[in-house]
Amino acid sequence: MMPSDSAVQFDSSGRLRHFLTINGLPRETLTGILDTAESFMSFGQREIRKVPLLRGRTVVNLFFEASTRTRTTFEIAAKRLSADVINLNAARMSTSKGETILDTVRTLEAMHTDMFVVRDSASGAAHLIASHLPSHVRVINAGDGRHAHPTQAMLDMFTIRREKGGFDGLCVAIVGDVLHSRVARSQIHALSTLGVAEVRVIGPRTLIPTEIESMGVKVFADMAEGLSGADVVMMLRLQRERMEGQLVPSEQEYFSRYGLTEEKLRHAASDAIVMHPGPINRGLEIASSVADGERSVILSQVTNGIAVRMSIMATLMGGADGGEETG
Repeated sequence: MMPSDSAVQFDSSGRLRHFLTINGLPRETLTGILDTAESFMSFGQREIRKVPLLRGRTVVNLFFEASTRTRTTFEIAAKRLSADVINLNAARMSTSKGETILDTVRTLEAMHTDMFVVRDSASGAAHLIASHLPSHVRVINAGDGRHAHPTQAMLDMFTIRREKGGFDGLCVAIVGDVLHSRVARSQIHALSTLGVAEVRVIGPRTLIPTEIESMGVKVFADMAEGLSGADVVMMLRLQRERMEGQLVPSEQEYFSRYGLTEEKLRHAASDAIVMHPGPINRGLEIASSVADGERSVILSQVTNGIAVRMSIMATLMGGADGGEETG
């Protein structure tokens, strides 16, 4: 958790102002976001796929790190709320000419931006921006370094609740490159807050953070043991671009030991679901037969992400009623 995250996320009246991290958010806040997302789920099938909740508001997708999937779902979510959306690949903008992140944000804020969706390879970037903006401007963390990816965690929680009916009594296994994963950290915080029975992390010791057990998880180096009886299997991307040194012997050996195959999946509960935040490295983290199999909910995660991000945007801007349609 970045310093003073909780203080920055809430305004003086205790209302959620920014969405920077799951850590420190109460269960009621997370449940409220999930409930509101449920009301937005039907929009994809409507003839008119918009509500006027953010009409007249401007949302800037400020991505200092590329991510087509995340940026696209945020863009769709904002447009379905009737916001004006500006997509900026900030890595190619003025920051490469020596202008700081805060200079860029202040310039955009002067153009009457109401919300920034920020993605950066540096941990704490969204927090830094949020702490330097006027009170009426909102910030959503779309992934920062190894710190957090809270909207991904919330769409994962929404998917689990839809597939499993709730969180009580569930055993969830998170598999792979936990060391470099901001998604895993946010998932662990969310799962713990929402009351699952057990969270496990599985992977080679070189890819498991030394302090991870302090987060209340159980650590396994063996897939069969770690997957035994699991209700949810959450695979992680092997983030080779973030690795310093040789942390895995070879891709072939990694897949042999930690890639999810149909054989390994048999150790989990018979009705276990398989998840992955994407993008998938097929044949490295997961076999195609599993990724495309009947227990996979990977495409549902993508669909659900739009409704969840709509919910978070609406909640921050003070209009979390998903029932009103445009005429």
